[in-house]
Amino acid sequence: MSFNLITILGPTATGKTKLAAKLAHHFNGEIISADSRQVYKEMDIGTGKDLSDYDVEGVQITVHLVDVVEPKDEFNLYGFIELFNEAYDKIIKKKKLPFLVGGSGLYLNAILQKYQLKKTYFNSPQAEMLSSLPIIELKNILIKLNPKLHNTTDLVNKKRLIKAIMIKSSDEKLIIDPLINSLVIGIKLDRSIVKDRITERLKKRLDEGMIDEVKNLIASGISLERLDSFGLEYKFIGMYLKGDLNYDEIFKKLNTAIHGFAKRQMTWFRKMEREGININWLDGPDFNTARNLIETSS
Repeated sequence: MSFNLITILGPTATGKTKLAAKLAHHFNGEIISADSRQVYKEMDIGTGKDLSDYDVEGVQITVHLVDVVEPKDEFNLYGFIELFNEAYDKIIKKKKLPFLVGGSGLYLNAILQKYQLKKTYFNSPQAEMLSSLPIIELKNILIKLNPKLHNTTDLVNKKRLIKAIMIKSSDEKLIIDPLINSLVIGIKLDRSIVKDRITERLKKRLDEGMIDEVKNLIASGISLERLDSFGLEYKFIGMYLKGDLNYDEIFKKLNTAIHGFAKRQMTWFRKMEREGININWLDGPDFNTARNLIETSS
């Protein structure tokens, strides 16, 4: 094999996780999740974190980057790349094949396009020093570092000012291993099938206690504003619990929103193709076709 990573991507509800688990089992691999919400603990039903997907013939396939962050903590692209690098190195050291699997276009693209992000340490003495300064001084520091600043929203929020200063003044970069070479497999289904699957899955998740999951998050101290930032299920159920939506509205609006999300995912993947990423599209989660593609690729 000329590749050392297999990426399996596709919009929500296309069966990519189960397919990836079967392939990982067949090729002695482990999975690295590229899902921006499954990283969070206590958010199982709403994010579709179904551990049974990773059970293949009684073997539980190891998955990384699931259940690694508390819901109250921020998680972003920087954190994802850090954890991806750690997981990738662990899998390679075990002489296993890493499978990057998910639908978060930005995260997938960051690995495949080998993004380089400036490395900063937000618990460092520099951060403490900057926190002690008034906003006007922070503005002056940032403008000196970046006289052509376009994003003026960084100038009104102290946390964002400090973050912008630290990123701009950092010389150290967080990089993806330049030797990573991925075979990329995309899973697609007819739009009507995806829509039906999304609707059926939403009914199932509501029956399984998704509303209670959100109630438990609120009881643990997660604010409605924080829930809103998670989007989709957490945003709309938060609105329902606040009294802004009734049950029928929550189902209808959330169902429509998830359909729109699936369309946006495909837009991301098409953009990746335009930027030079070769995606080998399969019609559905076809194990035999995917296996043959992996075996014959060189």
